[in-house]
Amino acid sequence: MDKLEFKAELSVSEAGEITGLAWPFGSPDIAGDIIHKGAFAKSAAMPIMFEHDPDRIIGNWETVEETDDGLQVKGRLFLDSVPRAREVHGRVRSGRINGLSIGFRAGETKARSGSRGRDIYSLHVAEISIVANPSHPDARILTVKSVDGTAHPKGNEMPNELPAPAPEIAELEKKVAAVANDVATVVKLTERFDKLEAKLNRPAAANSNVPAADNDNAALETKAFQSYLRFGRDAMPEEERKSLTVAPDTSGGYLAPSDVQTEILKNIVAISPMRQAARVSGTSAGEVILPKRVGRPTGQWVGETEDRPATGSTYGQVEIPVHEMACYVDVSLKLLEDAAVNVEAEVAFDVGQEFGRMEGAVFISGNGTKKPLGFLNSADVGYVPSGNAATLGTSPSDLLITAFYAMPVFYRNTGSWMMNGNTVASIRKLKDGQGNYLWQPAYAAGQPETILGRPVIEAPDMPDIGAGLEPIAFGDFSMAYRIFDRVGMSIFADPYTVRASGLIRFHARRRVGGNIVLAEAIRKIRCAAS
Repeated sequence: MDKLEFKAELSVSEAGEITGLAWPFGSPDIAGDIIHKGAFAKSAAMPIMFEHDPDRIIGNWETVEETDDGLQVKGRLFLDSVPRAREVHGRVRSGRINGLSIGFRAGETKARSGSRGRDIYSLHVAEISIVANPSHPDARILTVKSVDGTAHPKGNEMPNELPAPAPEIAELEKKVAAVANDVATVVKLTERFDKLEAKLNRPAAANSNVPAADNDNAALETKAFQSYLRFGRDAMPEEERKSLTVAPDTSGGYLAPSDVQTEILKNIVAISPMRQAARVSGTSAGEVILPKRVGRPTGQWVGETEDRPATGSTYGQVEIPVHEMACYVDVSLKLLEDAAVNVEAEVAFDVGQEFGRMEGAVFISGNGTKKPLGFLNSADVGYVPSGNAATLGTSPSDLLITAFYAMPVFYRNTGSWMMNGNTVASIRKLKDGQGNYLWQPAYAAGQPETILGRPVIEAPDMPDIGAGLEPIAFGDFSMAYRIFDRVGMSIFADPYTVRASGLIRFHARRRVGGNIVLAEAIRKIRCAAS
């Protein structure tokens, strides 16, 4: 899926009509992209946004059409009903803002040989915004018409000369101009204080852990990261190279932008079933310590005037160290050279698939050495024996019922079954005494299939039925198991190791921890006599 890209400058008006050139033909933007004549599809009326923010709609573009010069736009600001529209209109008339920017989805594109950037031959305009720093230096507002119908040109046109004013009027104009300068100075100071306050309120530095909605540089960082994946660091322009965030490790990689990390995590969740079942949190520390009650209160019945004995509760700690996981994926050079391909989506899918495969195994059966401890290897998690050393016993349906009611009712009512596909195939054939299948299919779209009324999670890393193995688990995994993601994921491009095969290798690393925090919320079924 094509990514929405911001390719031009902002255009806005507060007190009336506004016209501008949203994209000029014949010259590239700062990223090297050139949109050719005939690329713009016929566009209908669309809202005027401020800084590409859909929550800040300040007007409506009434005319959007392609001309010989470029994409010409004409619209009107909501001056009567939107305070921000009046504010932006004043800033446009004062010359502090005069740029337009378009958001579009690219269609037919072609990478230009010998230089960075693309030739774009077709696209669909999604929105046009007013911005302070447009991607194309020539995308500008042309005129702003006030409510009284007066057009205020944004170029170098000179108004008709008027007769010299009377001396007293000239003196009054000087005083008014001085007051206006003082007001402008106060406005500038207020804007600086607002920006400083916003930065101080952010939880981390820009381009690091700040959500894209709060990070003014998020879009620029994402595009710079795309250029890094496609061309490498040395071929990047200096302004894009500065937008990358260096990873804290010594591998020389760069932190992936927040939207790329989100895409990778989404792919991990789709592959790792434990992330769907367990409770997942973030951390900025190398180890997480959680309090744990290891002894229950000892209350007693007492008479009206008898002394109340001490109620003793014992508390301990659960330590969850954060471990490092690393992987690499190989991507075709031809794929990277094709400008129409969403490179970061390809890398995010491959990296997410590999990390998901690794996580799915360790959260279930990890031994805790340089990796998280899986719940199957936790000595604190209890089990129900099958009655047979190598199978689920003579009556597997009775075994499932026993394991189900062995759980405390609080966890039983919110619990889930977990097993692999081979075990699922065996369980689906089981029936109760009336010949009804224990396995109940889902009758509504989006609802899971159930055993004894509780959902089934198919986890490929659960063991098969066999001697001494534990092929089935039941419980409330969100209460029992915690996963902690260390913020930040770095990706390093290695263009040399597999170059002879026409590939480029991307190394990725991230840190994650996991452990049992409430063992009583899970029970395992073990193939054992007792």
